[in-house]
This record gives sequence, structure tokens and C-alpha cells, in this order.
Amino acid sequence: MRTHHCASMTESEIGERVRLCGWVNSRRDHGGVIFIDLRDSSGIMQIVVNPEQGEYFAVAESVRNEYVLQIKGVVRERPAGTENLGISTGTIEVVCDTLQVLNKAVNLPFQLEEGDVNEALRLQYRYLDLRRERMQRNIRLRHVLIQTIRSYLNDCSFTEIETPILTRSTPEGARDYLVPSRVHTGSFYALPQSPQMFKQMLVIAGFERYYQIARCFRDEDLRADRQLEFTQLDIEMAFITEQDIMQLMEKLFRKVFKSTIDTDLPEKFPVMSYSEAMLRFGTDRPDLRISLEITDLTDTMKSEEFQVFRRAANLNDGRVAALRVPSGSSLSRQQIDDYTKYVADWGAKGLAYIKVNDVSSGRDGLQSPILKFLSDQTVNRIIEETSSESGDMIFFGADHASIVNPSLAALRVKIAGDLNQIESGWRPLWVVDFPLVEFDETDKRWYSVHHPFTAPKQSHVSDINESPESVLSRAYDLVLNGVEVGGGSIRNHSMETQNKIFSLLGLSAEEIDAKFGFLLNALRCGAPPHGGIAFGIDRIAALLSGEDSIREVIAFPKTQRAYCPLTSAPNEISTDQLDELELRLKPTAAIMNQAAIPDS
Repeated sequence: MRTHHCASMTESEIGERVRLCGWVNSRRDHGGVIFIDLRDSSGIMQIVVNPEQGEYFAVAESVRNEYVLQIKGVVRERPAGTENLGISTGTIEVVCDTLQVLNKAVNLPFQLEEGDVNEALRLQYRYLDLRRERMQRNIRLRHVLIQTIRSYLNDCSFTEIETPILTRSTPEGARDYLVPSRVHTGSFYALPQSPQMFKQMLVIAGFERYYQIARCFRDEDLRADRQLEFTQLDIEMAFITEQDIMQLMEKLFRKVFKSTIDTDLPEKFPVMSYSEAMLRFGTDRPDLRISLEITDLTDTMKSEEFQVFRRAANLNDGRVAALRVPSGSSLSRQQIDDYTKYVADWGAKGLAYIKVNDVSSGRDGLQSPILKFLSDQTVNRIIEETSSESGDMIFFGADHASIVNPSLAALRVKIAGDLNQIESGWRPLWVVDFPLVEFDETDKRWYSVHHPFTAPKQSHVSDINESPESVLSRAYDLVLNGVEVGGGSIRNHSMETQNKIFSLLGLSAEEIDAKFGFLLNALRCGAPPHGGIAFGIDRIAALLSGEDSIREVIAFPKTQRAYCPLTSAPNEISTDQLDELELRLKPTAAIMNQAAIPDS
């Protein structure tokens, strides 16, 4: 139907007769001459239709945006002064002599050039939304990302292997999506949250380098960087160390960034321990483009008279910390109040502060409601330990570390954004030496920080039962500009160590055998030392595209309520389908299913 794509032509085609197909991006009538910007997947070509074309001119007068056309004509140079250097074909145009409408388009719910369209409407008409230049660019960049990954791993002797989508439900993770079995009445499959155990068994099977672009599913609350179904790059290798994996992945990311956005990443990514990240930034995924750091004052405040600080400092897991903001004393009272409300979302009960107006004047050069409660010695130590200077602002967090850390970490990013203190560029970081487990006070049990297949450091294996809180794991996360893009670990290739960890997590021998017996059997059959990593394709694509939400790099995403406006999924199923599966809905569930799912 066509000889060329719209944006594939150059001045070398001038005088050549061509056939083009595409959508009407816009139509303009300039004093009897009609100009049509014809768009296809490659870009735009300007079409000129003169009145002499008779019936085809009449057709051109009738076309509207998003009509589908076939154009026949001759390429010519645009007249002097009419060039459009904003597009690649801006020096040429096609003079039409034949025009055919292949399909009409109704009045659209929104125009493609509209900038501010309600997201629910965009998702309801996603096939229109995807025609936008921005979305075309994002989806094509994602394609290049995946092709680059495949090319690199294939060159590194990896084998791509698919693993099951219908598998068994196992504990220790997010909530599973369950699929009832018609054949095995009363039994359910689970959609995989990760191919974790399958990829370990593939390595045990002798495939020493495995990878997969895997679809994964988690029934969890959605946000900008989460979807209930997502894509990840899964990698597993035998006979490797943490350093081997990290070096291979650094090379992969350098290749990805060069291929997709023509950017060079550092030759060596910095490495930081989990404990250092939490101490300096309050989070295990710090954005190193931000120079602001947290100063720990817990020991300083243990004997302080100010009860709020002293009480927090003496909690078993308490922390008192300060965030110094250079030149922050210009912040208004309203801004400070807004920041106080902001940190409340992370459980902070308040936000103490000190304005450092003139550091040389001691206490007299400071301004704060809490100054009257602090001794001169403490004030001096705060100024000294935070390295504060005249014109700075110091914010404080004092509570359980589980509140202080995330609240000050979030405040750090918020303030840096508000004050334009975020550097440009890309700052990758490896975070290592995570705790193996953490204790949940509500459930009164241990949980894996990553997952239960993560190996402890060899020197810590003997401490698993005696002092689990001190055991460090052989895990590593890759953080990019404050976003965790992937994480992995060396696995437990020893069945005995794996059993120890299952027991620590509160699983009985019967539960271990029922839920993980197949993996333990594999570990008994000569499992090599192995490890791997998984990267979020959606998150990486969003970062490369400059998007804040992964929904902008997924062709057909769900809303934050896990709803698809395009297909109205999830939906009710018929009584016959329920009968086949021998399922019944509870009365309350049946009533709720009759109501439309609210969209957001």
C-alpha cells in the first residue's frame, strides 16, 4: 500500500513518485490550498493538495484529524521560507495527485495534542493515547531497552528460558493472585511474584547462566512505581560472587544507557553498606544527586534535659537525628508548617527546627521554639556536629528509628526539590550488607529483609539461631537517582542453611516440606554456589523516559485501584463459570460485584 514511511524520506527523493499511508495529524486550509500533516510510526510528512485535483481536493476538504489516508504524489522541495526545521522532513513535501480515505474517525474524546487530559480518560481510550508522540517515544524506548538487554546477555553466554506462569502459592512475599483449578477442585494455582525458585532450579539443572524477561504478579496496593502485573529482568548464575554479578550488571547498564539515551555512566559504581545508607540518608535507596545528609545525635541527646529528645534517644530502637539545610533559614513559617504536615504522613508527631541566623553569636544567633529547653553545651554540639553555618536551617526527628528514618529521608528529598538542590545527571549506587531478617513486633516473628533464599554471610551462619538480628546477608540492591531498580543476592545452595532460615522464619518441618520440599530436594542433588539479580523493566524505562510513573511506559496499565478502564477489568463472571469451578460468591461479594469499580 505504500512505498515509503513518512519520515524516511530525504531530499534525495525529490522528484520521485511515492505512496504514503497514515493518520491525519492536522489539516490546514490556506486560501484554497490544503495542507495535511500525515503521520505514521516514523513521523510526519506534509502533504499539499491543490484545487486542480478536483475530486481529491473535495475529499481533502472533508478529512478530519485521525482519518486514515493513502496518499499518492510527487516529492518536492518546500518553497523558500516555508521550511519546518522542527521535524526531520521539514525541507520537503509531497504534492498529492491521488487521495483515498481508508477509514474515518469519529469525534474523539480528546485531541492528541491536548496536554492535560484526565488519566482515567487516557486509559479508557489507551489506543488513542498511545498515538501521542510522547507515548510512542516511551514505548519504543522500552523496546530498545529490552533488545539491548537481550543482546548483551546473549553475548555473555546466557540462555533465555521461560518459567511457568501457573505455579504454587508460597509464603514470604506480597499477596498472591490465585487461579482456581477446574480439574483439581478446591485447589488453586498462583501467578508468580517472581521466578525465584524456578531460576534457582534451572541453575541446579546445569544452565549456568539463565535470564528471562519475566511477567510477574503481586496483589498489592498500587502507586506510581508499582503495578499488579509488571515486567522484570531475571538473572541467575552459577559459580559466582557478589562482585562478579555487580561487575556484569554495571556493564549491562552502561550499554543500556548508551543505546537508549546516549549517556555514559561511570566506569565503576560506588558501593555503600545498608547501615551507612540508613545513618546518612535514612533510607536504603538514597538519591546521591542530593547533597543534604542526616546527622545522628542519638548519643548526644541521651542525657539531654529536653524530654522529647532524651526519651527518643533512650528507646531501644530510638533515634534523634538532624537534617541541615544550607541557606535554609530563609524558609517561611508557612513552609515550615507545610513540612511538618508532610512528615506526619510517615508517622512523625512534629518537626522541631533551629534557624541559624548568625553562628558567630552563639545561642543569640539562633531562633527556635525549642532553644529554651536545650543547654548551651547541647546547642554547641548540634551546631558542631551538623557543621552548620550562618543562614542554615536544622530540622530534627526524634522517635523510633522506624519513624525518624523515613520521615527525614522524605523531607530531605522534598526540600531539595523545593530549593532546586538536586543535581542533574545519573548517580548509580550499590547498597550491600543488608540485615538477613527483621523482627516484626506486631506478629512477634522474624521476616526476611529480601526473601528467604538469600544467603547469610559465611561468617554469620553460626549466628542464625543465637543472634539473628546481627546476621548480615549477601544481598545487593542497585539504586539509581533514589530509585531501587533491582536487587539480588547469593542464594543458599546448602540445604542445611536453607532449612535453618525457614525455621527461623517460624515454619514447622511439615510446612517447610509442604511448601518448599521440591526446592530442598533440588538442593540435595549437587546444587552449585549460585546467585542472581532481578531488575524492574518498568522502573528503568520510566527513568530513561523521564517519567514519574511507570504507567507512562506500559502499553496497557491499570489505575491505582487495580482497574482497567479500557476493558472494564476485573469483571463479574457467569454463574456457569462459577459452577464449573465449584465456587460460590459470598452474598457481600456478590453485592459488591454489581457496583462499578471506582476509578482513580
